Amino acid sequence: MIKSPSTYPDLADPQGRPRYTGIATFFRTPQADTLDAVDIGLIGVPYDGGVTNRSGARHGPRAVREQSSLMRRMNAATGISPFAGVRVRDLGDCWIERPFALEGALDEIGTFYRDIVAAGVIPLSVGGDHSISLPILRAVGAARPVGMIHIDAHCDTGDDYLGSRFHHGAPFRRAVEDGVLDPTRVIQIGIRGTTNDPDMWGFSRDSGMRVLGMDEFHDQGWRFAAAEARRIAGDGPTYLSFDIDSLDPSQAPGTGTPEAGGITALEALRLLRDLRGIDFVGGDLVEVAPPFDVGGLTAFNGASILFEILCLLVEARQRRCDNEVQ
Repeated sequence: MIKSPSTYPDLADPQGRPRYTGIATFFRTPQADTLDAVDIGLIGVPYDGGVTNRSGARHGPRAVREQSSLMRRMNAATGISPFAGVRVRDLGDCWIERPFALEGALDEIGTFYRDIVAAGVIPLSVGGDHSISLPILRAVGAARPVGMIHIDAHCDTGDDYLGSRFHHGAPFRRAVEDGVLDPTRVIQIGIRGTTNDPDMWGFSRDSGMRVLGMDEFHDQGWRFAAAEARRIAGDGPTYLSFDIDSLDPSQAPGTGTPEAGGITALEALRLLRDLRGIDFVGGDLVEVAPPFDVGGLTAFNGASILFEILCLLVEARQRRCDNEVQ
């Protein structure tokens, strides 16, 4: 039986009801089983077969869904109401039928996202580990290579590791090689930590990516990072990939590859808000690993960041629609 409000008409909208009620979907949006009435699709990708050390990100989408129920309908900082006039829907999970075959799993994800893109739906995804970004980029960048704003502790442009070229430390090298990512329009923000190889992220530099390390971010500030991101991305279609380990472990302990001395949640939110105006065509939030979380902190900060990315996608879509009308 479906309960309907009898006293407060505004509660007819599930997003207006108490935030502890209802079945968890991303931001309490309606769940959709078809793509014919969807503008932006929120998608979970519960897969962490590409992790090189601590697994657990397969549980990330469920945890972020739960914490996203704490988000309200309007962005108080920017005034954006992402659910007003845009059909934002939770499309459920891109679950993997063959999770033990890494390359086959990535192919499954790619097939799913090709259908999403073909339907004209803008994908906003929650992983899962960072290997999921490769098949998503293969779909989003199939018609033309895209630029990317990548916020992370690691460049993820490595190569073979223990017999695989498709782990979570290599998706963006593979995407460049596949011709779906334009490295000259890629900026990687927040890079830091220890390595075993002095040239660990050499591919990023050699291919033309702008690597803005954490020391530079700290010295110059989030405004500088945002300005650099706008300069590098330019006017072309751009993807946004946010690895939760870009945040300092004090604010995101629940992740597989933490690195000390990271971005604060406030800096991340302000950085994202200053990216308005870029032509975003998709985005993801990855590497939330609930088994390592403390009190849901990482998942909550992840949901907060996801909301900001959603606002960016909504504005970018509206600008494209306005330009098509003119």
